[in-house]
Amino acid sequence: MNEPGGSNKPLDGVRVIEMGSLLAGPFCGQLLGDFGAEVIKVEPPGKGDPMREWGRHRKEGRTLWWPIIARNKKSVTLNLREEEGQELARRLIAEADVLVENFRPGTMERWGLGYDALKEINPGLVMVRVSGYGQTGPYRERAGFGAIGEAMGGIRHVTGFPDLPPPRVGISLGDSLAATFGALGALTALYHRDARGGRGQVVDVGIYEAVLALMESTIPEYVLTGHVRGRTGTVLPFVAPSNIYPTRDEDYVLIAGNADTVFRRLAKAVGRPEWAEDPRFATHHARGENMEELDALISEWTKQRTGDEVLRVMGEAGVPAGKVYTAKDMVEDEHYAARGNIVTVEDPEIGPFPMQNVVPRLTGTPGEVRWTGPALGQHNEEVYRGLLKLGDDELAALQGRGVV
Repeated sequence: MNEPGGSNKPLDGVRVIEMGSLLAGPFCGQLLGDFGAEVIKVEPPGKGDPMREWGRHRKEGRTLWWPIIARNKKSVTLNLREEEGQELARRLIAEADVLVENFRPGTMERWGLGYDALKEINPGLVMVRVSGYGQTGPYRERAGFGAIGEAMGGIRHVTGFPDLPPPRVGISLGDSLAATFGALGALTALYHRDARGGRGQVVDVGIYEAVLALMESTIPEYVLTGHVRGRTGTVLPFVAPSNIYPTRDEDYVLIAGNADTVFRRLAKAVGRPEWAEDPRFATHHARGENMEELDALISEWTKQRTGDEVLRVMGEAGVPAGKVYTAKDMVEDEHYAARGNIVTVEDPEIGPFPMQNVVPRLTGTPGEVRWTGPALGQHNEEVYRGLLKLGDDELAALQGRGVV
């Protein structure tokens, strides 16, 4: 079946079977689908992925998260807890390049769908396995959601203010990071298989270790110096000025003028060129030592101006600065518009549906949001009849028994 905009994509011809639910596995499938992979999402009959119902705000009775996380995917229903469903899953996987799952380790094996069994029917299969703690180790069988991975991976400890409990980041960061590394692993394994004459393999991602991968030098800081990096609020410790500053219209502007040459331009722009020669602020080290005093002086200047005025002055001076964007700011911003960062796709029930566009952008074979999240089982006929060649009676019988 040729879908709108489905040609000339870098992953054309790659078939992905997506199992699992919620975020980590499905976001991995979203990333692959954005670049043209045929993503067949397997969902339980009757209820589907819980993401179909997640989210407080709705339009036309529909959640606003599902059309994004399931974009560019095909939906089939299949009961993986039944032997007939497991056999049908094997037939699907035999026709696939990539299998994505985010069940608790051991679940796929109990269903006869572990990698050792699947590679016998599909030696080239790349199996992406996303879980809280990975497929090995003493914690492997523990339940592990993204929030737990964020805590164990270290990002919760360094987020927020030092005198307050560590807060949530505000998005499902752990799940999304694990999914992103899963997609990277899938593409790396496919390249090895196809360009190097290799076979398929398992891509094993624990949510906590995907977070750990972003934790900069926190490990050697502790092991080699005994320092445990902690929460620092809005500042970058000993790097100044680099903070958010209040404005007259009760907003904030982030200003990063910490390099010596940039700081000189900032000082001149705010009418205080003498700061650049002041021993308290003249060098990077001095500004770091006197960060609070310098931030207070800059705040006195920004509080007398609107956010737009601050941005204009900083822009003219060549000092990096920016607003703390809300969704409203994103929708109205001219740079967002020029870069096509928000794309509107027609949803059959909701109508025009705005969402974030594909990242990264490729100049020759770019990704594309071709359609929003599908209805439950919308592609049963296409996949089961077209791909697996099930006859009418066979498909009807499976439907009658609740297998599909």
